[in-house]
Amino acid sequence: MDTRERRDEAAKRAKWRRYLADERAEGAVYRQLAARREGEEREILLALAAAEQRHEAHWLALLDGDDSGIPKADLRTRILGGLAKGFGSIFVLALAQRAEGRSPYGEDPDATPAMAADERIHGEVVRGLAARGRRRLAGTFRAAVFGANDGLVSNLALVLGIGATGVANSVVLFTGIAGLLAGALSMGAGEYVSVRSSRELLEASSPDPDAEGALPDLDFDANELALVYRARGLDQSEAEERAALALAQVRSVGRAETGVIPVAGDVDDEAVGTGLAAALSSFCFFAGGALIPVLPYLFGMTGIAAVALSVGLVSIALLATGSVVGILSGASPLRRALRQLAIGLGAAAVTYVLGLAFGTSIA
Repeated sequence: MDTRERRDEAAKRAKWRRYLADERAEGAVYRQLAARREGEEREILLALAAAEQRHEAHWLALLDGDDSGIPKADLRTRILGGLAKGFGSIFVLALAQRAEGRSPYGEDPDATPAMAADERIHGEVVRGLAARGRRRLAGTFRAAVFGANDGLVSNLALVLGIGATGVANSVVLFTGIAGLLAGALSMGAGEYVSVRSSRELLEASSPDPDAEGALPDLDFDANELALVYRARGLDQSEAEERAALALAQVRSVGRAETGVIPVAGDVDDEAVGTGLAAALSSFCFFAGGALIPVLPYLFGMTGIAAVALSVGLVSIALLATGSVVGILSGASPLRRALRQLAIGLGAAAVTYVLGLAFGTSIA
């Protein structure tokens, strides 16, 4: 074997060791997540960990069983491991979803087609698990994120617009506090009404429990139950098939199973959240967000220095909330963070310019 071949072989073995380290770390992430769950989710996560062990065995076989000199896993996987061990949250699943989608096995001739397919499917499995978590926190999380961003942007715009007119520092401060209280109360009340209304609409779409008790007395030949299924969105043939099965069960045991009549639509209670939780989240996060642009004025700063610090603090907060949204949605955190920043500062810049136009320059 000449020098070039030895160099290529060494590079291959280094790559296999890196893959081996990543597979071991990913399997550990799934086992740590499984330790914090129970039932079906625990079984799914343990099955994913077992699949990573199969991949680990493949790379170990190529290394002739020699796992000496295995490097650390890549930084993303190590961060995932730390988060899984410390929190085991939806954030870890969202990050794991992105990690599975970046697998290099599809282009690597040393990985088998089955391994590349596994990674694709793993991404969908993790996406499904993450979706369960997103549904559980969707209502409250939506209120929290929107509340924080509305507080940040609206109060920054208010403070900058009023400050740009040249009024006294105390006027800017009390305007910001008034905006904080008014906005937080409005957001909390609005979220409560919105979520309660959504729940009431769901309840109105739920079947009458007494309707299923009437099924044994239906005219089986007319099969009126099929109309219920058609009204709920099934086509005629599917509706008639499901109705026939339900009525056959009624014939055999004399009663219908619970849930024979389906709920319209595909929105569940978990995704809507509760009115009180959404209202409290919206109030607290709006107030927290709205407080940030007021802080420089609260501590006695004035003029350009107060404006610059206020904009800087809000920019950091917008980047943070945008990143969180990106992580939870399985998208690029950086892109979402920059989008959030651009929208927020753009809105504030408009009011600042208007303030300058209607007032005097900041001292």
